[in-house]
Amino acid sequence: MPWYYAVAERDHVLQNPTSPEKIRQLGERLRLGPGSRVLDMACGMAGPAVLLADTFGCRVVGVERAHEFAAEAKRRVEDAGLAELVEIVEGDAAAFPVEPGTFDAALCLGASFVWSGLEGTLAALGPVVRAGGHVVVGEPYWRVWPLPDEVDDIGAVPLRDTVGRIERAGLKLVTLIDSSLDDWDTYESLHWRAAEEWLAENPGDPDAPGIRTRYEQHREAYLAFEREALGWAIFAARKP
Repeated sequence: MPWYYAVAERDHVLQNPTSPEKIRQLGERLRLGPGSRVLDMACGMAGPAVLLADTFGCRVVGVERAHEFAAEAKRRVEDAGLAELVEIVEGDAAAFPVEPGTFDAALCLGASFVWSGLEGTLAALGPVVRAGGHVVVGEPYWRVWPLPDEVDDIGAVPLRDTVGRIERAGLKLVTLIDSSLDDWDTYESLHWRAAEEWLAENPGDPDAPGIRTRYEQHREAYLAFEREALGWAIFAARKP
């Protein structure tokens, strides 16, 4: 079966519910510049990496396990003329060797599953960053709590609980960049369009029913409850 996200996210510039303006805002909040070194774990197709390097002149190392995404990331870096600033490494972020304290910022946007959740992600990224640097995560959170019995919590918690987990890791939250409904609608709608177009292009593919079922289930969950109740934000925390 084709990997679902290789189908559904083929048109995404950013593979999270955020915007180019907000990624640039993140770079400003982190005070990135030509001398900054940034590690982007599970970087996907390098949307944030390209934006940050192009805007601030910082150096970025992106690590991505999925071959489809890593190949596209490398193409995007080349097309943007940023090969001297952005390095894409195809491999498992959880196994990527990093010397402690060597980066000014370490990012994991929407991929804390790599370390089995937010706590594991913070524990992995914290040592990578120098004192005074930043650990940055993009995480979903619930605007409504408690949830109805029929709604899967997808491992997310309310906003204040998310912040509590960050602070218990010994980090100080200094920036919160929340997603808007427009960010969410753009992110989700691109999934729907890409899936429908792929299904139209591959009507006889034996995996088409599975692709359709998965995308329609995601769409229904979003429209029924998640659009109003599920948030997503970028949390940047300073390492003392």
